[in-house]
Amino acid sequence: MHFTMTNSNVSSPSLFPILLKASRLTLSLLLVVLATTTARAQDPDEVVRTNVSLVQLNIGVVDKDGRAVTSLSRNDFSVYEDGVRQSISQFEPTNAPFSLVLLLDMSGSTVNFRQQLKLATTRFLDALAPADRVAVVQFNAKVKQLSGFSDDRGKTAYAIEIAQGAGETHLYDAMKFALKELEKEGKRRKAIVVLTDGLDTEMRNIDRITVSKAQTDEEALAAIKPEANVTLSAVLNAADRQGVTIYPLALPSGDPKRLPIPGPDITGIYSAARTRLQSLANRTGGRLTEINRLDQMAKLYAEVAADLRTLYTVAYQPPADRPRDGKWHDIKVEVTHPELLARTRPGYYAR
Repeated sequence: MHFTMTNSNVSSPSLFPILLKASRLTLSLLLVVLATTTARAQDPDEVVRTNVSLVQLNIGVVDKDGRAVTSLSRNDFSVYEDGVRQSISQFEPTNAPFSLVLLLDMSGSTVNFRQQLKLATTRFLDALAPADRVAVVQFNAKVKQLSGFSDDRGKTAYAIEIAQGAGETHLYDAMKFALKELEKEGKRRKAIVVLTDGLDTEMRNIDRITVSKAQTDEEALAAIKPEANVTLSAVLNAADRQGVTIYPLALPSGDPKRLPIPGPDITGIYSAARTRLQSLANRTGGRLTEINRLDQMAKLYAEVAADLRTLYTVAYQPPADRPRDGKWHDIKVEVTHPELLARTRPGYYAR
């Protein structure tokens, strides 16, 4: 009897840890299954597909004298895609806040005028609306975020002040980074303001090989086909998906007309870089601003800020059964007042 009781006392505690471990294992497996199901429900591709279906446009409106008109309402706009009028599902007036990324070129080509650059960008902050959220990103061979999105102008100004670096120019890596950061800002209006000479190091190396046999400037540019670049297309498509407007401020150091010793190869490379900057502006409804003199920088930055504050934003839902076949779709915006002119991006590729 003593043995039986002892055996029972020993076996029960021995089984308890085993049963406990089994319960824990079962619970763990259940949590894994639930986590996997949740992850599938929040698949990133599905989120992107939802965002792609909504087309967002930032629209500038001017009168016959080129003066901005900022007092219009939703009913003053008509949006057409491929000639078919669309129903406007969202409307933001010109005073609605923006989330914007301030991209600063800290490559070797900007070393000699850093103080002017920093002063100009700091004054740019003063011209923004109080509720605008700004992130500061610098780029050279690496892309580095100096401050996240904030309406704290002191914090943003400090980020501009500590920007530094030299070396290569990885402009399009910086553009991709900025677009990913803007994606986190949800449904807010979005823009990128980038100061650069446009001479992305990786593209420049590829272009140099492409134009090696060109005999004339025309042959060089035809060989490069700057707007057919895969990296540029990826940036433009990402901007399309979010309705991001891009404002490049082009430094005089990248101007093909200022080359000291022009030749088909170097002229082709510089012209291609400038053409790509123009494409960034044209496709997104922004504006390329060429800086002819460095002492104009602060004034031109202020003009970009002023332009941002005159943009309306409308969004519409294209047909749900439209195939994402990569085809181009034209966009046209009309204003009820015939003497007014609306400017926005010309269209998008369905992806």
